[in-house]
Amino acid sequence: MKTFIFPGQGAQFIGMGQDLYDNVPMAKELFEKANEILGFRITDIMFSGTDEQLKQTNVTQPAIFLHSVILAKSLGDDFKPEMTAGHSLGEFSALVSAGALSFEDGLKLVAKRADAMQKACEQTPSTMAAVLALPDNVVEEVCASIDDIVVAANYNCPGQLVISGTNEGIDKACVKLLEAGAKRALKLNVGGAFHSPLMEPARVELEAAINNAPFTTPVCPVYQNVDAKPHTDPEEIKNNLISQLTAPVRWTQIVENMIADGASEFIELGPGSVLQGLIKKVKRDAVCQSKSTL
Repeated sequence: MKTFIFPGQGAQFIGMGQDLYDNVPMAKELFEKANEILGFRITDIMFSGTDEQLKQTNVTQPAIFLHSVILAKSLGDDFKPEMTAGHSLGEFSALVSAGALSFEDGLKLVAKRADAMQKACEQTPSTMAAVLALPDNVVEEVCASIDDIVVAANYNCPGQLVISGTNEGIDKACVKLLEAGAKRALKLNVGGAFHSPLMEPARVELEAAINNAPFTTPVCPVYQNVDAKPHTDPEEIKNNLISQLTAPVRWTQIVENMIADGASEFIELGPGSVLQGLIKKVKRDAVCQSKSTL
């Protein structure tokens, strides 16, 4: 079964999507519509801005969403997913591409999400760290032992789990994780503690917007971050999307479940090839490819 997957924050690069804008009239039209919806020319930053500009959360998230979704639409009849999923932000790309949400409504939610997350980051100094070569249960136990907010945030692949929490909590956890045998416990250059209880203000702010958005039944099952299970019911999809901001991304489990359900080929749409690499660590002989252009 052909499976399309969509990357999250961190995959961005200057120049992303410009070839689509220059060569596909429909893509140019959608990019220009996005500029109008957002109220600024995000294409100028995507195509010729600075890395610093592109790294701002309120730019990064809609930029990656736009690149992924417009690429999927540009594929035309070649985009026929039998199942789909996205990593964190990428879940919005997956839902729009699968027809659960319109392009316009999806972009508005992504912009709202980015702004809400930025505000939550500014409320409490917080960060994330990548932990390598420790079993998930050991990482979870260490997080639970810290007298501060520290939680497992991204189950990326076997032996790679990202934790999220307050600055002090993450510092304490990194020390303990290295003592427990982690190969690395490396703080990430991110603006805050995504997928943790510290995102609760953002979750509350986004909840109303998601509930008011018109979701419909997607053309194929969408495997969602919160429970790693396939969903087609619009109400279930909305509830899972609301929970996503404060819950961990269960990417390892999503890939395992997709393979168990018959996924035979994974095609990553959008900037970078991070997800392809993670899938190969779940199943070494998985058939994968990444596309950032036609």
